[in-house]
Amino acid sequence: MIRIVLAEDQKLLRGALATLLSLEDDIEVVGQAENGEEVMSMIQQYEPDVAVLDIEMPLKTGLDIAELIQKNKSACRVIILTTFARPGYFQRAMQAGVYGYLLKDTGSDELADAIRRVYDGKRVINSELSLAVWDDPCPLSPREREVMKLAAQGLVLQDIGAQLFLSYGTVRNYMSDAIGKLGANTRIEAIDIARSKGWLD
Repeated sequence: MIRIVLAEDQKLLRGALATLLSLEDDIEVVGQAENGEEVMSMIQQYEPDVAVLDIEMPLKTGLDIAELIQKNKSACRVIILTTFARPGYFQRAMQAGVYGYLLKDTGSDELADAIRRVYDGKRVINSELSLAVWDDPCPLSPREREVMKLAAQGLVLQDIGAQLFLSYGTVRNYMSDAIGKLGANTRIEAIDIARSKGWLD
């Protein structure tokens, strides 16, 4: 039996997924969680083979959990379910060693098959999600992203400079270049664009 835990904050969807997957002869749902902290304790308690995680949950996201699993060197393999084709999310998922990255509207048969393949050590990535990375690459340099991330946290340019050991003028230039690359008119607009694309994750 492939032992899995499910984490999804929408109760109806979580229940439906659990019911459908439980109908499979070789899959056993050993735990259901509605937030990130709950599923993390279930993973530690039940030691499942596969964790099927919603990307956006209260307390800890699916990506936070994947990173913790990787850090703890747990044998549990992760499948992320998402409605977002965001390059930033996808790249973070790959860095966290996620085995499956699927859209939430994936059929239950397809999800069950993905669980089996992930259990066997194979990667299962939705083609639409992986193509989004190539269709919409981040135009910002690593340093411009750093500056934008700190600005998104509410830091002013002087504070960003102090934190990154850069002069005020250098930070202002990075910010100006980032605004230009994103086709924005203001810093706030640029932050909104970058955040909506998942480039500040």
